[in-house]
Amino acid sequence: MYIVIAGAGRLGLVLAKKLKEDRHQVCLIDKHEGLCNRLARELKDILIIWGDATYPEILKEAKIHKARVCVSATSSDEDNIIIANLAKELFGTKRTVARVNDPKHLSLYKYMDVDNPVDSTSIIARVVEEEASFTDVMTLLSIKKGRLSIVRVDIPPDSPVVNKTLTEVQLPPNSVLVSILRGPDIIIPSGSTKIYPDDEIIAATLIDAEKDLIKALIGKI
Repeated sequence: MYIVIAGAGRLGLVLAKKLKEDRHQVCLIDKHEGLCNRLARELKDILIIWGDATYPEILKEAKIHKARVCVSATSSDEDNIIIANLAKELFGTKRTVARVNDPKHLSLYKYMDVDNPVDSTSIIARVVEEEASFTDVMTLLSIKKGRLSIVRVDIPPDSPVVNKTLTEVQLPPNSVLVSILRGPDIIIPSGSTKIYPDDEIIAATLIDAEKDLIKALIGKI
């Protein structure tokens, strides 16, 4: 897969190397000439483009029209939004991923239809809050622009759902239990499946109902 990354800072560079290790074709764009010259000498298997990726001619030089994914990983939210928008609207890139530097700008990324805005600050804050608020809860995946959440919940012995069948468990609307991990076994649950202490529940829910789902499975948060 051909991937274009705008921004050769620490994040962009590490990402480019990792994707290349995974046998993807990678193009890295940066507007700092000295950095690009050094990277061109060091990274023989990654295409390095010197230029400002907010300009369509630079994206064209990077053959963005061939890319399945465009990653905008610069230190400027404004640049990241412009790059993602140009890639999608002007060149038809199927998927755009963008670094969010300031969480206050996240709504603007979504408004401009960036497929996957990555807000590392909020992700870290959420991990901290979840560790403090709900023991043994992990968000595995957030998809469809953050509307659907896949979570893993470890069932404690005092959970209100312990020893109940799924038909006896009241879940929030638009929530479903996908699987139960019990020791070495993976169980695809049915209505008669019982939940036991130390079960690991994989569930899907709308992001707004995530806390209600967790409360239903482990009790008072």
